Amino acid sequence: MTFDETTPVTVGEMTFDVRFAGPEDGTPVVLLHGFPETSLSWSAVTPLLTAAGLRVIAPDQRGYSPGARPLDVADYATDVLADDVVAIADAIGLGSFHLVGHDWGAAVAWVAAANHADRLSSLTAVSVPHLAPYGAAVAGDPDQQQRASYIGVFRKEGKAEDLLLENEGKRLLAMYGDGVPADQAAAYLAHLSEPGALTAALNWYRAMHADLASLPAVTVPTTYVWSDQDLAIGRVPAERCGDFVNADYRFVELNGVTHWIPEQAPDALAEAIISRVLS
Repeated sequence: MTFDETTPVTVGEMTFDVRFAGPEDGTPVVLLHGFPETSLSWSAVTPLLTAAGLRVIAPDQRGYSPGARPLDVADYATDVLADDVVAIADAIGLGSFHLVGHDWGAAVAWVAAANHADRLSSLTAVSVPHLAPYGAAVAGDPDQQQRASYIGVFRKEGKAEDLLLENEGKRLLAMYGDGVPADQAAAYLAHLSEPGALTAALNWYRAMHADLASLPAVTVPTTYVWSDQDLAIGRVPAERCGDFVNADYRFVELNGVTHWIPEQAPDALAEAIISRVLS
């Protein structure tokens, strides 16, 4: 079994497609992808983690796995997505584990860290900071308000799907800029073009509630990785992130890197993850 292949993992009535790599007895690290990506976003990072002896577990999350694609928007609430992480860990026999998330995967990881601290050995959040300073910045920082303006479009059912997939997915592909290799971007587009897939992924946005901005501080050792060329996340919430971690905290700033850190800066990201996991 290679990282290019997925293994079905059953959780209740749903089946998640999960990629595994590294020694079976290695320290377990769960990697959560963002939007609009899949677990393949970790392809360049994974060999670096496994070379350090880590066991990588990278699921296609709810809505991205065809066997875990419920129809109701409410089924994509962030708390539910965070519960999935623990349920997948239970299904494969993990006790405690290290958690890494990028973009939406980071948002889910923050909630998982707040709600399931007893299961997490550490957290590495990539791009998206703790949701309290992010929510505060969206409410009061003009720069972050402008950066987050796309969210309102994504929450419009039907319109967002049409916008992103028309003209053979031209707008969706444009989101990646130069940060994602063309073949990988094409693979993401193909996956999200499957019937119901993009709607399910966008339901993560549609199920968001304002109470995410009230998420309490996390209490697990945490590294936050942010890039200064990120169009979606500004410096204000990034620099306030540490105020919401009541544990050992590291802020890693990558210069000249866009939002797509796992694909564009895998070496730096792997270094940050390994340093956190093995510390």
